[in-house]
Amino acid sequence: MMTSIVIFGASGDLTGRKLIPALFRNALKKRLSEPFQIIGVSRSRFSDDEVRSAMRKWLAEEQGFSPDAWERFASRLSYIAGDIGDPSLYESIARRISGTPIAPANALFYLAIAPDLYAPVARSLHAAGLLNESDSRGTRRMVIEKPFGRDGVTAAALNRELHAIAQEHQIFRIDHYLGKETVQNILVFRFGNAIFEPLWNRNYIDHVQISVAETVGIEHRAGYYEHAGALRDMFQNHLLQLLTLVAMESPIVFDAHALRNEKAKVLRALRTIAPEQSARFTVRGQYDGYVAERGVATGSQVETFAAVKCFVDNWRWQGVPFYLRSGKRLATKSSEIIVQFRRPPMQILDIASGQTELFTNRLSMCIQPDEGIRLRFLAKVPDRGMETRAVDMDFRLRESFGEHAIPEAYERLLMDALQGDASLFARSDEIELSWQFIDSIREGWNSDQAAPLLSYSGGSWGPPEAEELLGRDGRWWVHDC
Repeated sequence: MMTSIVIFGASGDLTGRKLIPALFRNALKKRLSEPFQIIGVSRSRFSDDEVRSAMRKWLAEEQGFSPDAWERFASRLSYIAGDIGDPSLYESIARRISGTPIAPANALFYLAIAPDLYAPVARSLHAAGLLNESDSRGTRRMVIEKPFGRDGVTAAALNRELHAIAQEHQIFRIDHYLGKETVQNILVFRFGNAIFEPLWNRNYIDHVQISVAETVGIEHRAGYYEHAGALRDMFQNHLLQLLTLVAMESPIVFDAHALRNEKAKVLRALRTIAPEQSARFTVRGQYDGYVAERGVATGSQVETFAAVKCFVDNWRWQGVPFYLRSGKRLATKSSEIIVQFRRPPMQILDIASGQTELFTNRLSMCIQPDEGIRLRFLAKVPDRGMETRAVDMDFRLRESFGEHAIPEAYERLLMDALQGDASLFARSDEIELSWQFIDSIREGWNSDQAAPLLSYSGGSWGPPEAEELLGRDGRWWVHDC
């Protein structure tokens, strides 16, 4: 049965930089079901050969690239030019796919396009009969990029539109962070090892930190970023998804339905930050020079940094703060989760050795750039009496499995979508619940009780007030990755 991967927005950066390389790597690993074809769709007028030539430039540096491998892959790649509002475009796509009861075909439609085009393209696919699926006709699925809505109202409206023309199992809302190996490893680490589960609760964990830091500014994305900001761009999807994986209960079975049920429970238990509490529980900042960036509005109040203190109000996590932060133009590029354990009830060894900073165990999950897990524990310094020192037990993904063992996130996510496994994709209720949390913070920022927009220098860790957010609780941000 032919499998067709149809990419809307084929002339865009995402297609050349991420999607085609990911499909090429999967083809090299012989993971794409034979026979398959890749159909690029865009308004730009290109021939098949011109598209193949452009994609070859993106792939030239790929591990395993060879002229022979490229020729085999390129023979599966074709292109259709057309206006996405023109019904004849979808007729052309239908002819290429050729899914009939006599010759069934599977199709995956990837919407790498502007968010305001998601619903129109989905409606056109439906009108052309391209989303109709059955055992005799083949499977039909859509992958939708972020942002999925710009608030709870628009996200719910988009969900209603999509559900009117497709089943939930056909809709794959992608968050590339969930395709990262270390993010997936959170589940294996938690539920595949018996030694951590008894400690994974409010009795032993003092707090959790989740940080996603970038050294770059907005680059050429002012048109998008001016309508998004750090809270919409990073928190609603990436950081809240990471929080659910840390805080969720074990699913009864490892399948998409059970896994996403547990993630949704966490989001339902996430305590809303009321607008009048925004100054107490959030910090927002903007890096110096942001308003001088090309395309940024004069006097823009868009945040490029945010930090949030939040709580998951359930039996396991009651009273344990989760500190989330993300920003641009920060000191280093890193993504990490810090699980800080409580101090031992009596630290007699620290006191005996004259230490003033009382020791705590710490678990660090490094998502990027140096993927791995680090456990900090106390050890005795040899030949120094009872002097102690904190040491680390390290697991580094590249050292254990090889330099080239770590696939790109899109490589895994595309395969899951083709196979119909939605475990690493957000369900409609997850999207709407996360927006409820974000919308309340934004309402506070737009109110009289707003947390002020603070400036910070590029290369720093954001406004000093972000340190105070933890400092008021006797805690501090940790940088382990």
